[in-house]
Amino acid sequence: MKIALGPVQYYWSRVTMLQFYESMCESPFDIVYLGETVCSRRHELRLSDWLEIAQMMADAGKEVVLSTQVLLESGKDLKDMRKIAENGQFLVEANDMGAVNRMEGLPFVAGPFLNIYNSPVLRIVSDLGARRWVMPLEMGAAGLAELQQDRPEGMQTEVFAYGRMPLAFSARCFTARHRNIPKDDCQYVCMDHPDGLMLHTREGQPFLVLNGIQTQSALVYNLIRELDALRAQGVDVLRISPQSEHTAEVVSLFHQAIQGNLATSSAFDQIMPLMPAGPCNGYWHGKPGLEYRVA
Repeated sequence: MKIALGPVQYYWSRVTMLQFYESMCESPFDIVYLGETVCSRRHELRLSDWLEIAQMMADAGKEVVLSTQVLLESGKDLKDMRKIAENGQFLVEANDMGAVNRMEGLPFVAGPFLNIYNSPVLRIVSDLGARRWVMPLEMGAAGLAELQQDRPEGMQTEVFAYGRMPLAFSARCFTARHRNIPKDDCQYVCMDHPDGLMLHTREGQPFLVLNGIQTQSALVYNLIRELDALRAQGVDVLRISPQSEHTAEVVSLFHQAIQGNLATSSAFDQIMPLMPAGPCNGYWHGKPGLEYRVA
């Protein structure tokens, strides 16, 4: 199995973002997804900047994929999506059907937000040019097994294996609303929360994380103990979602576990103190998402 570094979901400063990718060049992952997938108001990096980072990562031997935005809300968003689709150099992760259509039959990655839950839909996106698909976040092992049995020839399967899960997107910016300011004058307050803004229940329990227009799980999805099951199902790629600290260490532990140089239980124990919150894997086991089950 290969390791993919997913797109950064948070709003980091330009300097922080550039330093992050420079520091990750020697990290043992195989694929990197680049680009703003959450909110078009996050403009620290332009497409030209992402392309420079892409070239740097390609020179470091990584497979580069440019990710499109999930929720398009304006003509500018459409224009940016078209530019990504037509970049002519790097593979594209299409995160909505508009981006799929814009690929016009060229090879692409079918992102986790295309709602691919059954074999007929997987065949449709394959016929449209998809060469890899990313399993929806809430799909479990049983659902994946069904799709793997009838997977189109030449199609790779990628599974989100680590990170806070992006659960929903909205036209409203919840981080701005938390500050009682409008979305159109958000003052870029997302940058104050490099791993999102934690939302607690009345009882004080972590519930969700607000990340601009995106809502995430409060707990960290972690499938490192499920490597044997993922390998048995023929999964090709595991996605690790970047966090503001310790991403390189997390990638290294996954790499060691995949290579068989570290037991998955030991890898899990070493990852625990590196996580911004506790673990969950309920969806994988067909249970409520916030649960954690040991197979």
